[in-house]
Amino acid sequence: MTRPALSSRAGLLWGLLGVTAFSLTVPFTRVAVEGGGMSPLFTGSGRAVVAALLAAAALAFTGQSLPRGSQWGRLAVVAGGVVVGFPVLTSFALTSASAGHSAVVIALLPAATAVTAALRGRERPPARFWTTAAVGAVAAVVFASLQDGGPGGPYLSDLLLFGAVASAAVGYAEGGLLARELGAWQTVSWALVLSFPLMAVLTGVAVADRPPSGSPAEWAAFAYLAVVSMFLGFFAWYRGLAIGPMAQVSQVQLVQPVMTIGWAALILHEQLTWPTVLGGVAVVACAATAVRARLRPTAGKGAGTAAGADPAQRSRGGTGGDRTGRWRTGPRG
Repeated sequence: MTRPALSSRAGLLWGLLGVTAFSLTVPFTRVAVEGGGMSPLFTGSGRAVVAALLAAAALAFTGQSLPRGSQWGRLAVVAGGVVVGFPVLTSFALTSASAGHSAVVIALLPAATAVTAALRGRERPPARFWTTAAVGAVAAVVFASLQDGGPGGPYLSDLLLFGAVASAAVGYAEGGLLARELGAWQTVSWALVLSFPLMAVLTGVAVADRPPSGSPAEWAAFAYLAVVSMFLGFFAWYRGLAIGPMAQVSQVQLVQPVMTIGWAALILHEQLTWPTVLGGVAVVACAATAVRARLRPTAGKGAGTAAGADPAQRSRGGTGGDRTGRWRTGPRG
């Protein structure tokens, strides 16, 4: 009788470890680009090149089979969202936007991923799901408009952040479906390998235009983004989802923007303003309500797939991640 409780606790701890790793992505991206020693293009593409090399080594060492047929096209969608879109767009946005402000906008990601997954999976979530997701989006837009852009609208950095959220949501939703076939960390690794030629070219262009000359702190931040945010963080996160229950573990992501704002205050010495705190609370609350509204109708069907409740099915995914159940939400590394 104690085994399910222990499994649940282990899944939550692994999930929290992954979210903690991802919560430092925005502050460290800010560190890497704000000094001017590294261009946003180099920061966004170069870290993917390093992660792709690590992914290729992991795939070769574990003897993973090559994806087949249409899986390559779906991997391209994943790569476009989480390897190219999110890192590059956030790198450009964080040249002017603060980490705390960016964390509030990016807090839309859980709800955005849930919406994308519902559309991609042709699900029919309840009306409350769509209502709270829309309210969360409006709250984020209002926050961005009033805090930085004034009543006239958000700045370009906010538009880049919204684009990053949309890119990551598409990549996560498709990646969650594909992970049932390839395995979770394998899906991310193949997406990195597939994007390597493009990201290598972009890195070369960035180096030719502005050779990187960052400080030790900037290079350390870049190393974290490459090794942890784009690679190792996924191992902890997807192991947590594999242990499950997935419906519970996935909701750990909702604490990520809160942690990011805290890291921004601690590392970057950004002031915690009331608009940032209230905006973050509003967006996180809407995201939490939307995600739970989507999860609730499927959690009681008894199939065990929605929450990853079938130990035999979960064991087939091993430490490689979740190959079972409906995809819920996942964080941006």
